[in-house]
Amino acid sequence: MAISNVKGRFTDFSGTLVYDEQDINKSSVELTIKAASINTDVKQRDDHLRSADFFDVAKYADITFKSTRIEKKGEAYAAIGMLTMHGVSKEVAIAFKIGGKTKDMAGAIHLGAQGTLTINRQDYDISWNKTLDNGGLLVGNDVQIELNIEAVKK
Repeated sequence: MAISNVKGRFTDFSGTLVYDEQDINKSSVELTIKAASINTDVKQRDDHLRSADFFDVAKYADITFKSTRIEKKGEAYAAIGMLTMHGVSKEVAIAFKIGGKTKDMAGAIHLGAQGTLTINRQDYDISWNKTLDNGGLLVGNDVQIELNIEAVKK
Protein backbone atom coordinates (compact mmCIF):
# COMPACT_ATOMS: atom_id res chain seq x y z
CA MET A 1 0.00 0.00 0.00
CA ALA A 2 1.02 3.61 -0.37
CA ILE A 3 1.43 3.98 3.39
CA SER A 4 2.66 0.55 4.45
CA ASN A 5 3.83 -2.86 3.27
CA VAL A 6 1.24 -5.62 3.31
CA LYS A 7 2.49 -9.11 4.05
CA GLY A 8 0.71 -12.20 2.88
CA ARG A 9 1.32 -15.89 2.50
CA PHE A 10 0.03 -18.77 0.47
CA THR A 11 -1.30 -21.70 2.45
CA ASP A 12 -1.73 -24.31 -0.32
CA PHE A 13 1.40 -25.26 -2.23
CA SER A 14 3.48 -28.26 -3.22
CA GLY A 15 6.81 -28.85 -4.80
CA THR A 16 9.71 -31.11 -5.58
CA LEU A 17 13.30 -30.32 -4.78
CA VAL A 18 16.17 -32.35 -6.17
CA TYR A 19 19.40 -31.46 -4.37
CA ASP A 20 22.72 -32.95 -5.41
CA GLU A 21 25.34 -31.76 -2.95
CA GLN A 22 28.18 -33.10 -5.10
CA ASP A 23 27.04 -31.57 -8.40
CA ILE A 24 24.70 -28.59 -8.05
CA ASN A 25 24.02 -28.74 -11.81
CA LYS A 26 22.00 -31.91 -11.18
CA SER A 27 19.72 -30.05 -8.76
CA SER A 28 16.29 -28.68 -9.65
CA VAL A 29 13.12 -27.28 -8.13
CA GLU A 30 9.45 -27.24 -9.14
CA LEU A 31 6.77 -25.42 -7.20
CA THR A 32 3.01 -25.06 -7.58
CA ILE A 33 1.05 -22.55 -5.49
CA LYS A 34 -2.74 -22.35 -5.43
CA ALA A 35 -3.34 -18.64 -5.96
CA ALA A 36 -6.68 -18.81 -4.13
CA SER A 37 -4.84 -19.69 -0.92
CA ILE A 38 -3.54 -16.10 -0.53
CA ASN A 39 -3.91 -14.94 3.06
CA THR A 40 -3.11 -11.42 4.29
CA ASP A 41 -5.33 -11.80 7.38
CA VAL A 42 -7.89 -9.36 5.93
CA LYS A 43 -10.77 -11.20 4.24
CA GLN A 44 -11.93 -8.26 2.09
CA ARG A 45 -8.39 -7.71 0.77
CA ASP A 46 -7.87 -11.45 0.19
CA ASP A 47 -11.13 -11.66 -1.77
CA HIS A 48 -10.03 -8.69 -3.89
CA LEU A 49 -6.63 -10.31 -4.52
CA ARG A 50 -8.44 -13.47 -5.73
CA SER A 51 -10.61 -11.42 -8.12
CA ALA A 52 -9.99 -10.58 -11.78
CA ASP A 53 -8.33 -7.32 -10.62
CA PHE A 54 -5.34 -9.30 -9.34
CA PHE A 55 -4.72 -13.08 -9.40
CA ASP A 56 -7.99 -13.93 -11.19
CA VAL A 57 -8.00 -17.35 -9.55
CA ALA A 58 -11.06 -18.51 -11.51
CA LYS A 59 -8.99 -18.27 -14.69
CA TYR A 60 -5.42 -18.74 -13.36
CA ALA A 61 -5.61 -21.16 -10.44
CA ASP A 62 -1.89 -21.89 -10.14
CA ILE A 63 1.34 -19.96 -9.78
CA THR A 64 4.25 -22.15 -10.84
CA PHE A 65 8.02 -22.09 -10.89
CA LYS A 66 10.19 -24.64 -12.69
CA SER A 67 13.94 -24.27 -12.64
CA THR A 68 16.01 -24.69 -15.78
CA ARG A 69 19.29 -24.61 -13.85
CA ILE A 70 20.82 -24.03 -10.44
CA GLU A 71 23.96 -21.93 -10.12
CA LYS A 72 26.35 -21.51 -7.21
CA LYS A 73 27.41 -17.93 -6.48
CA GLY A 74 29.97 -17.88 -3.66
CA GLU A 75 28.22 -19.28 -0.60
CA ALA A 76 24.80 -18.64 -2.12
CA TYR A 77 22.89 -20.15 -5.00
CA ALA A 78 20.42 -19.05 -7.67
CA ALA A 79 17.55 -21.08 -9.08
CA ILE A 80 16.95 -19.81 -12.60
CA GLY A 81 13.70 -20.79 -14.25
CA MET A 82 10.24 -19.87 -15.42
CA LEU A 83 7.79 -18.20 -13.05
CA THR A 84 4.25 -18.40 -14.41
CA MET A 85 1.55 -16.27 -12.86
CA HIS A 86 -1.67 -14.82 -14.23
CA GLY A 87 -1.01 -16.56 -17.57
CA VAL A 88 2.39 -14.90 -18.08
CA SER A 89 5.72 -16.75 -17.94
CA LYS A 90 8.99 -14.92 -17.26
CA GLU A 91 12.47 -16.18 -16.52
CA VAL A 92 13.57 -15.22 -13.00
CA ALA A 93 16.52 -15.93 -10.74
CA ILE A 94 15.68 -16.78 -7.15
CA ALA A 95 18.66 -16.16 -4.86
CA PHE A 96 18.77 -18.73 -2.05
CA LYS A 97 20.92 -20.21 0.68
CA ILE A 98 20.89 -23.69 2.11
CA GLY A 99 19.95 -23.38 5.76
CA GLY A 100 21.14 -26.82 6.69
CA LYS A 101 20.43 -30.51 6.66
CA THR A 102 19.40 -32.74 9.54
CA LYS A 103 17.89 -36.11 10.33
CA ASP A 104 14.72 -36.27 12.43
CA MET A 105 13.93 -38.84 15.14
CA ALA A 106 12.28 -41.11 12.57
CA GLY A 107 15.41 -41.05 10.38
CA ALA A 108 14.04 -38.80 7.62
CA ILE A 109 16.46 -36.24 6.19
CA HIS A 110 15.29 -32.62 6.14
CA LEU A 111 16.85 -29.80 4.11
CA GLY A 112 16.14 -26.14 4.79
CA ALA A 113 16.54 -23.31 2.30
CA GLN A 114 15.64 -19.63 2.24
CA GLY A 115 15.25 -17.55 -0.89
CA THR A 116 14.13 -14.12 -2.03
CA LEU A 117 12.97 -12.55 -5.25
CA THR A 118 11.47 -9.19 -6.16
CA ILE A 119 9.16 -9.00 -9.16
CA ASN A 120 7.19 -6.23 -10.78
CA ARG A 121 3.53 -7.29 -10.76
CA GLN A 122 2.92 -5.33 -13.98
CA ASP A 123 5.26 -7.78 -15.78
CA TYR A 124 2.58 -10.42 -15.09
CA ASP A 125 -0.33 -8.26 -16.31
CA ILE A 126 -1.51 -7.56 -12.77
CA SER A 127 -2.04 -3.84 -13.05
CA TRP A 128 -5.13 -2.80 -11.05
CA ASN A 129 -4.59 0.32 -8.96
CA LYS A 130 -6.42 3.21 -7.39
CA THR A 131 -5.32 6.81 -6.90
CA LEU A 132 -5.55 7.96 -3.29
CA ASP A 133 -6.70 11.36 -2.02
CA ASN A 134 -3.05 12.43 -1.61
CA GLY A 135 -2.32 11.55 -5.27
CA GLY A 136 -0.38 8.40 -4.48
CA LEU A 137 -1.28 4.95 -5.70
CA LEU A 138 -2.85 2.35 -3.44
CA VAL A 139 -0.76 -0.59 -4.71
CA GLY A 140 2.98 -0.58 -5.41
CA ASN A 141 4.44 -2.47 -8.35
CA ASP A 142 7.30 -4.27 -6.62
CA VAL A 143 6.40 -7.49 -4.84
CA GLN A 144 8.99 -9.09 -2.61
CA ILE A 145 8.71 -12.86 -2.44
CA GLU A 146 10.28 -14.70 0.46
CA LEU A 147 10.63 -18.48 0.42
CA ASN A 148 11.22 -20.55 3.52
CA ILE A 149 11.46 -24.18 2.51
CA GLU A 150 11.81 -27.37 4.47
CA ALA A 151 12.05 -30.39 2.21
CA VAL A 152 11.94 -34.01 3.37
CA LYS A 153 13.89 -36.63 1.43
CA LYS A 154 11.74 -39.43 0.02
